[in-house]
Amino acid sequence: MAGMVVLGLWIGRGARDVAEYAVGNRDVAWWLILFSIVATETSSVTFLSIPGFSYGRDLTWLQIALGFLIGRFAVCLLLLPQYFRGALYTAYEVLHRRFGGATQKTASVLFLITRSLADGLRLFLTAIVFQEMTGIPLHWAVVAVGLTTLLYTYVGGLKAVLWTDFIQFIIYIAGAVVALGVILMRLPGGWGSLMATADAAGKLRVFDLKLDWSEPYGLWAGLIGGIFITLGSHGVDQLMVQRYLSARGLRDARRALWVSGLVVLAQFALFLLIGIGLWRFYQIHPPSVPFDRPDRVFVRFILDELPTGVVGLLLGALFAAAMSTLSSSLNSCATVAATDLYFPLVEPQAAPARQLRVTRLFTALFGAVQIAVGIAGQWVTSSVVAGVLGIAAFSTGIVLGVFFLGMYTRRVGQRAALAGLVVGLAAMTWIYFRTSLAWPWYALVGSVITVAAGLAASFVSSRAVP
Repeated sequence: MAGMVVLGLWIGRGARDVAEYAVGNRDVAWWLILFSIVATETSSVTFLSIPGFSYGRDLTWLQIALGFLIGRFAVCLLLLPQYFRGALYTAYEVLHRRFGGATQKTASVLFLITRSLADGLRLFLTAIVFQEMTGIPLHWAVVAVGLTTLLYTYVGGLKAVLWTDFIQFIIYIAGAVVALGVILMRLPGGWGSLMATADAAGKLRVFDLKLDWSEPYGLWAGLIGGIFITLGSHGVDQLMVQRYLSARGLRDARRALWVSGLVVLAQFALFLLIGIGLWRFYQIHPPSVPFDRPDRVFVRFILDELPTGVVGLLLGALFAAAMSTLSSSLNSCATVAATDLYFPLVEPQAAPARQLRVTRLFTALFGAVQIAVGIAGQWVTSSVVAGVLGIAAFSTGIVLGVFFLGMYTRRVGQRAALAGLVVGLAAMTWIYFRTSLAWPWYALVGSVITVAAGLAASFVSSRAVP
């Protein structure tokens, strides 16, 4: 953690304006963007909850990962070209160009709210580990991890985030490989015995062909839902779009994105195999205290079963996964708040030095917000991974629908687009709280409702005009 702070401060020490702070002067190598994409979507939720998933179930999560991979190709084809028509800082400037400022600002606010909630929960899950390791109260663990990440993000901006993401990717992949190796060494018969036992118990099932709208881990929810989640999360969400905007061109951005899908698929398989290994390990060596939630299985194994040195590597890997996502979130939230909201409304003629100071202040503000959400996360009763991804899919589908209205219709104006966004938000709020629809469907349903409502509003308004 100390090393990440020092590295981030050193890399980002020369940031002079918002272009350098927010998009790295648009001169970042594609391979660095690739690893940053993967590290950003790999948080402590992935590191802890995905092994927890296969510990309790099987490998059906891979169906969603396949949807994520296919969705990346759709983003490369449909959405990436939109971001290289001019020098943009945020995804939502595309909406301003097509509809106007009100639509852009509404989408920006929705992004800020849902991103703060989702990443605050990611911070909470990381703090669980810090609490287990140190014994300090959970709220102070949240503060410690949050402030550590905030420090180098505040100073260094996107360049600090990208390079620390790269180092953090190496650390957490190494940690995961070592963890799987230690598990296999502790199992009688090693890999062969594990696969035979897991296969007999049905733990190696990858595909579930049933169509159940309330089941998030079926084939159709995984493939179709995963495609639309990726269209939203990687196509119109500032967290990822900011990385594309730092590339040297469209070709580099496309290469970074589609290759990242292959890396993520392999990474999910690795984490799921760790969970299968943990399932078998605790069959042979039952825990002295039963696990109260699957999210805690891997961290208890790290702290209780691994030798000195390996424990440190795995804890470092966990914090690396968490900090890569949190730093990216803080940087993208600050950029959106400053570029889309504050400067157009309050200081449209602000000098470059002033823009940089304000953007850094927004970084600190959203750090405080996510720490507050993380402290409140201890009252979340469901799986954290489902909560995080449900929140993300909830909003990205609505914004994706507005993008579709702008890209593929000419008759829809700003009022109709806003009407579609509001109807989509109301409908998804009702679906989220009042139905059992599985979260992978949220992005698809949200985008369809938003597009349909926007088109309907445009027809009504055109008929109302004499």
